Amino acid sequence: MIKRLQSATAEMNTATLTALVARHEWFTLLDAESRSWIGILARAGIDGFVSWFAGEPFAPESIFDAAPRAMARRITLQQTVDLVRTTTDVVEEQIQHLMPRGDRQALQLGIVHYSREVAFAAAAIYARAAEARGAWDSRIEATIVDAVVRAETDESVLSRASTLGWSTDSKVVVAIGGAPQDAAVLDGLRRAAAKLTLDVLAAPQGDRLVVIAGGSGVADPVETCERIGRLHDFFAEGPVVVGPTVDGLAGAHRSARAAASGYRAAKAWPEGPSTMLSVDLLPERALAGDGHARRTLASEIYPALAANKELLETCVGFLDCGSSMEATARALFVHPNTVRYRLKRIQEVTGYNPTDAREAYVLRMAITLGRLHS
Repeated sequence: MIKRLQSATAEMNTATLTALVARHEWFTLLDAESRSWIGILARAGIDGFVSWFAGEPFAPESIFDAAPRAMARRITLQQTVDLVRTTTDVVEEQIQHLMPRGDRQALQLGIVHYSREVAFAAAAIYARAAEARGAWDSRIEATIVDAVVRAETDESVLSRASTLGWSTDSKVVVAIGGAPQDAAVLDGLRRAAAKLTLDVLAAPQGDRLVVIAGGSGVADPVETCERIGRLHDFFAEGPVVVGPTVDGLAGAHRSARAAASGYRAAKAWPEGPSTMLSVDLLPERALAGDGHARRTLASEIYPALAANKELLETCVGFLDCGSSMEATARALFVHPNTVRYRLKRIQEVTGYNPTDAREAYVLRMAITLGRLHS
């Protein structure tokens, strides 16, 4: 029986390749080299069945030894299952055509058991390959995050990011919060971020978790902050600070710098929201020694206010009078409606509302620093 089976293997192999072309479009779309390797795998599988049926020592995974490692990236696990299934079906059909009636039942039963072992072997190979790729991807991801934090984002970093599927045209923000104790949570973070249309690169650095977010979910800063806020459970307890939106990964270090500064200063404002923008922490960052925050307050917010002497005078008077509209009006010898109008103008030119206690604090800090730098 084994000799008769050996003599039929060539015809079985030819029939298998014919069936692959007829039944699977993906096979015809492969390049010639890949189709050739699949033909070798099919032949190895059929020859392996003969050895297995003969009771010779045989390891199902040895079928795939002939194929180069790159084949695991060219064809998917589903396509490999299709290959095993088609080969099994063809061998069963050829047993009916080529083998004597007395041989058929034993061979049919054998091919069923054999194909199951081969399928398990293929799954094990792909599982190991996926595990190795996952570990390698995690290392690449960590180096990219580290390069962004260090402001060393050169072409090699962008190239490594592209191997992880990162879009070079995407807007980017960096969020920093506490690092979770279990690093396995990062997989959940990535899945949750994908549902929010965010592409993320994440890596723990000491006691903090740095997340680079891109994709179509990064748009308006406030909306982006709200999206990232939905991922707060994947960080350790404490604040999460989101840096400004920048163009592309090459500029992500600016967002990382602001987010890191905000994260360090966030402990000075424990009453703040759990997820906040770095710009919300300008006063705390300035007091903590962040030169960029001081320049923003002194060179951007203060000049917009100081350009109009009446607005500056009204803002200082309003803050000095304990945010009382009437007291400010008396101190400035104007009508309360005039004070009300000027306060509205202050909000328009600076983006901060003097009647809000928190935003009044930002304005007071901007005025102080602006005067010191003038």
